[in-house]
Amino acid sequence: MELEEVKDISLELIETSKAAYLTTIDSEGYPITRAMFNLRNKEQFPEFSDFFAEQENEFMIFISTNTSSSKVEHIKKNPKISVYFCDPEEFKGVMFGGEAEIIVDPKIKKNIWLDWWTRYYPDGLEDPDYTLFKLHPKNARFYYKLTQVHFVPGEE
Repeated sequence: MELEEVKDISLELIETSKAAYLTTIDSEGYPITRAMFNLRNKEQFPEFSDFFAEQENEFMIFISTNTSSSKVEHIKKNPKISVYFCDPEEFKGVMFGGEAEIIVDPKIKKNIWLDWWTRYYPDGLEDPDYTLFKLHPKNARFYYKLTQVHFVPGEE
């Protein structure tokens, strides 16, 4: 499988996967994986499509969560994370790894905000429990049946 095809399929997985599977490292050094909203899913979150199209790296990943969650605690202590997108029926997936950056820029946080999120953040966009972080992936691993391809996202 050619690298360009792998990258195209990886982008398709990012834009169609029902969930983004986030893995952080806990205080004892163990990986913790959980399903998160896939903000890149064009069907579930079409409002964010233009924002993601404007990013300098087409593989940029943003995740919203509660500041009070263990995820934020883990990232502050060890920012190394991975995010996995998949089509389990096809045994196809892509995992991105790198260091998470907690976003403090209110403009970016506003770009990744939906009013119905007040069920999670009652004080709205300004809720101190609303955290947004991004992964500018340093590496990627694509899997499809018996094929495995490693690549560096954003490199030609």
